[in-house]
Amino acid sequence: MNKKTNSTFRPAWWLKSPHLQTLWPVFFRPRPKLDLQHERVELADGDFIDIASYPRPGSPLVLVIHGLEGSLQSHYAQTLLLALHKAGFASVFMHLRGCSGEPNRHASSYHSGRTADVAEVIAHLRNTGRMPDAAVGFSLGGNLILKYAGESGAESGLQAVVAVSVPFQLEECARKLEKGFSVIYGRCLTNKLKAAYRRKFSQREQPLQVDPAKLATIFAFDDQITAPLNGFTDAHDYYTRSSSAQFIKHIQTPTLIIHAQDDPFMYPTTAPDQDMLSDSVTLELTTHGGHVGFVSGSTPWQAEYWLEQRITQWLRGQLIANT
Repeated sequence: MNKKTNSTFRPAWWLKSPHLQTLWPVFFRPRPKLDLQHERVELADGDFIDIASYPRPGSPLVLVIHGLEGSLQSHYAQTLLLALHKAGFASVFMHLRGCSGEPNRHASSYHSGRTADVAEVIAHLRNTGRMPDAAVGFSLGGNLILKYAGESGAESGLQAVVAVSVPFQLEECARKLEKGFSVIYGRCLTNKLKAAYRRKFSQREQPLQVDPAKLATIFAFDDQITAPLNGFTDAHDYYTRSSSAQFIKHIQTPTLIIHAQDDPFMYPTTAPDQDMLSDSVTLELTTHGGHVGFVSGSTPWQAEYWLEQRITQWLRGQLIANT
């Protein structure tokens, strides 16, 4: 039976604010430099996706997917790959189209609903003898993996799914990033999206008659660029069809959703209600934690990253404890 449960996570006393929780690991967390195996996956439509593997022979394999404009340089990326390795897992990090440092070939882009890319990467790994046992998605990547699991049902090919800080209702979250202090996050992400768009079309003809400099919000960018580039009518159509909230009730893979009620990228009510969860889904709600933060520890010099501990603990219970 599905569960909506309060978490045991307690934030560091010196880092209780949702904004400090969100920003601390971005600016202050050391990133390991792992010896990863890089690989390009050629997609059926002629585009490509770059992946990076951290092998551990004979171990369950976990696919990791980043958030909006994320990459291997995101604060949670290689830190999680290392934590997974120490906990007994191999891992593969999936860059979404155009996020590995080289613009993708097509005018279309990655987006919150493009689960066909997830399915194609999983198929590639399966066909090369590396079928993932589990998947972990952060933010936009969490929306993707929940949507994928809901769409595919019993055919997901996965034994476990973890989704962290998910924007379950995309339009609601985009509008939240236009209000209060959250405007800072919205502006930062919009600037990253615009910069990526300019880089991509600096050496080829722009397919849209749009001046990105005039787009001040994520909603405006999605309405004028993301939606038309990817076959949606407008931002509302894109958000409506891509939001993961409507797919969660169809998930048949054991799934853990970790979500902070003070996440500044969304409202406390953005998290799904009990009746929106399938019997396979556990929603673990924390009172504090910010957006992909979840930092504990007694001092800044002894910061602990609870999120990785919780993810690896839960995956071990799903994939290792019963083997």
